[in-house]
Amino acid sequence: MTPRVRFAPSPTGYLHVGSARTALFNWLHARSTGGTFVLRIEDTDAERNRTDLTDSLLAELEWLGLDWDEGPYFQSERCDRHREVVEDLLGRGLAYLCDADNQEVAGSTLVEGLAVRFRMPVGATMAFADVV
Repeated sequence: MTPRVRFAPSPTGYLHVGSARTALFNWLHARSTGGTFVLRIEDTDAERNRTDLTDSLLAELEWLGLDWDEGPYFQSERCDRHREVVEDLLGRGLAYLCDADNQEVAGSTLVEGLAVRFRMPVGATMAFADVV
């Protein structure tokens, strides 16, 4: 399986060192494994997004010498697809609408001593090989 990694900055500010580090590590991982580095712009915060900052992010990544194999994709262009997937999951009973209000959610706690785990198919194995 070919690794696919992504970097998904939000065009609400300039690229900072933490984001540059994330982009660099993902780019290095893609390049060292023959994988794909995908650039996705998280532009769903319509109130704070700025086109000039999108242009700046692209220029800053190029200045760092980071190129991408796919994209840039803009998350706002995928809203219709996300709605389709949600409707499909609801229709098949694989998701449900939560009627808890914000106070109920904020007041909920996990049971002490229990771990939250991802659902794994019976007999499946998951392995990680961190090379960065």
